[in-house]
Amino acid sequence: MSKPFILGLTGSIGMGKSAVASMLQGLGVPVFDADKAVHLLQGPGGACLGVIEQLFPGTTGPGGVDRQKLGAAVFGNPAALAQLEQVVHPAVAVLRHAFLADNAGAPLIVFDIPLLYEKDGQKSVDAVVVVSAPAEVQRARVLARPGMTEAKFEHILALQVPDTEKRARADYVLDTGTSLAETRHAVQRLVHTLTGMQK
Repeated sequence: MSKPFILGLTGSIGMGKSAVASMLQGLGVPVFDADKAVHLLQGPGGACLGVIEQLFPGTTGPGGVDRQKLGAAVFGNPAALAQLEQVVHPAVAVLRHAFLADNAGAPLIVFDIPLLYEKDGQKSVDAVVVVSAPAEVQRARVLARPGMTEAKFEHILALQVPDTEKRARADYVLDTGTSLAETRHAVQRLVHTLTGMQK
């Protein structure tokens, strides 16, 4: 039996990656959401809670990780962030392997990884699709989010590989600066292309 083709899905904040992931799922493509996996591991009863509490006392409770407290503990502290990543990343990898095993018969599966290039995730996939929109569209989308400020937006952008570089490194680019219908058609064409390659 042939192995599934693994497509990495990524894109900077506000580029429409979540919308594209939903469209892929709507077409029956299994999608592993790295962010959701982290939320699960850090949520109530999550597998990472005990170690996170040991490393950063007072940052967890009955509802799981207190994201504000944990954020404050690691924000601007590369050593603390590295400690946290050493706990979370291997646990996410375990969930990802289980997901792969569960979907071994699918022709195409997607790893939705926000920081794919930042964390060298491209090494674990067969191809990468980058979701991209014009900078002014991205800015308008992000600043419309509750609690978002220009300063926060600029800080997040500074931590991410620039969109131009992502597009240059990608195997495929999906333009989400268009209508939802046009984006949906582009997603369908990509799925047909990749599943056709698998036959």
